[in-house]
Amino acid sequence: MNDINDLEKYMLNKVADLDSKPTGAFNLRVDGVGVVRQNSANVEIVPKDNSKGIDVYVKPNAKKEVVYIPVLIMQGGINDLVYNDFHIGENSEVIIVAGCGIHNHTEHNSEHNGIHTFYIDSGAKVTYIEKHFGHGDSMGKKNLNPVTTVYLAKDATMEMNTVQMEGVDYAIRTTKGKLQQGASFVVNEKILTQHNQFANSIFDVELEGKSSSTKIVSRAVAKDNSNQEFHSNITGRCECFGHVECDAILINNAKIIAIPQISALSADARLIHEATIGKIAGAQLEKLLTMGLDEKQAEDFIIKGFLS
Repeated sequence: MNDINDLEKYMLNKVADLDSKPTGAFNLRVDGVGVVRQNSANVEIVPKDNSKGIDVYVKPNAKKEVVYIPVLIMQGGINDLVYNDFHIGENSEVIIVAGCGIHNHTEHNSEHNGIHTFYIDSGAKVTYIEKHFGHGDSMGKKNLNPVTTVYLAKDATMEMNTVQMEGVDYAIRTTKGKLQQGASFVVNEKILTQHNQFANSIFDVELEGKSSSTKIVSRAVAKDNSNQEFHSNITGRCECFGHVECDAILINNAKIIAIPQISALSADARLIHEATIGKIAGAQLEKLLTMGLDEKQAEDFIIKGFLS
């Protein structure tokens, strides 16, 4: 990747911790076009015929594989829609590092909508890391609307770690899952909004197989005049376990709405939901102020710890 410029390297580092060509499989998409691609011995990335996405194939029993699929939007006025499908072979283990960075320095809006679907075979283990980041001071908006759908076969597992950092003006984040016997789906979400930004997180998980389980943890900070919404619906159709937790901090005039829903359609389903929203505790601020920090430094310190 020696031909990319310093700004693109900076954006790649933000969304994929990637400032040089990685080993293993990767696919880089810039301004709606795939610009570089590489397969590995156990991972094949195949572009779709319409150039609107890729199919990623991980062979059965592959171990310690890492796949990078970052997306960059570097212009104003771009509206990128991409469909990526992941076919994970049975008993394989893979880390997939995704994410999108938008740099917009114009008055025109830029948007990326990534539609990701995972087909995870029996016994496979997937760690999915996704970061979203907006950069550039301009009138043009930086919008991101990811959709992730996960189909987990018997005893398959997926851990999804998703982060929305500063700079994203508008986002609707949708995550869906269907779990078969013994499957596990864990989601850790972290979101920061500020100014007049808006973010809506939607989770819809169906526990269809015996002993399937899900745990969704969302930590959110809303500052200034920003708004956030959190919607979750966990449906248990058998002996299963589901836990939803939404913790949020409000600062200034921000607003957050949390609507957790659980539907137990079997007497053997064990489902839990929790939601806590509030401002930073005064005692926390006071303690840091006595240590020599000013109010903004203390606030930033607490937020960093909360989202870490």
